[in-house]
Amino acid sequence: MKNKIPKSCCIAIGGVSRSGKTFLSAMLGRYLENSIIIHQDTYIPPESEIPLVKDHIDWERPEAIDWISFENAIIEARKTIKYVIVEGLFVYWDEKINQNFDKHLFITLPKPVFEKRKREDLRWGAEPDWYIEHIWQGHLNYGLLPSTIRNPLIINGEEDFNMHDILNKLYLPE
Repeated sequence: MKNKIPKSCCIAIGGVSRSGKTFLSAMLGRYLENSIIIHQDTYIPPESEIPLVKDHIDWERPEAIDWISFENAIIEARKTIKYVIVEGLFVYWDEKINQNFDKHLFITLPKPVFEKRKREDLRWGAEPDWYIEHIWQGHLNYGLLPSTIRNPLIINGEEDFNMHDILNKLYLPE
């Protein structure tokens, strides 16, 4: 009952910060031979071109992504790689780029869990409460799954990822 897989299958993974997008994309990459992971965070313009919010660089807006380079990376990867896995906060923000995605995953996370995980993430030091709220608002403004996406796989970010179930729901071979 599995669907035929096109020559290249592009899988998009969206969700709020700390929901597990990078972790899930790495897991999928280990299961799927001939795959590549494209992290949206890799495609940022120079910091001098990103607006500030108070004393912080405002990573929580679409202007923090170099959309042309991001789209070009996806298109180029699809030419030679069987499974292109694309993950990011704003992965579904650009309708034109969305046309490249064959499969759609979205990881949900309740706000209190996001806040707890974000406070525990000290890679850039402790973030002030106002900035954690700003990140959440950026997710609500720019990072939600658009209603135009049909048949997305919604995954609960509070639970362990069950790769067998995820691959079956995506109709991908293990």
